[in-house]
Amino acid sequence: MPFVVDASVTICWLLPDEVEPLADHAYERLAGDEAVVPWIWWFEVRNVLISNERRGRIDAATTDRVLSVLRRHPIRLDAAADEAAVVALARRHRLTVYDAAYLELSRRLGSPLATLDTALAHAARAEKVSLLTG
Repeated sequence: MPFVVDASVTICWLLPDEVEPLADHAYERLAGDEAVVPWIWWFEVRNVLISNERRGRIDAATTDRVLSVLRRHPIRLDAAADEAAVVALARRHRLTVYDAAYLELSRRLGSPLATLDTALAHAARAEKVSLLTG
């Protein structure tokens, strides 16, 4: 069954000093399963990598390498967000619209959500969306 993965989990896959059991579990699932992400994920992941370059935590070659590796994984970008549902979820749970997009996608697909974001996980539980656990 496909699962939804947010940027907080994805970044743990990409940065060598980020260690989180849930992220490891989600990464292992990619061996036989597909991850689905809203379009905002594409920008979030790249923004975090560029921010880490600017801080000197990684270099441009590392960014290029991890993006190349990431492209080889079964991660599908979903562009069919329900705008009204995203906005309603953001309002109801005081989430950013970005985080609400992950929640809306999980709810719409009936897929578990992999996140390290506490507020997003709380909102998912309130919406009866299952969470991937490590």
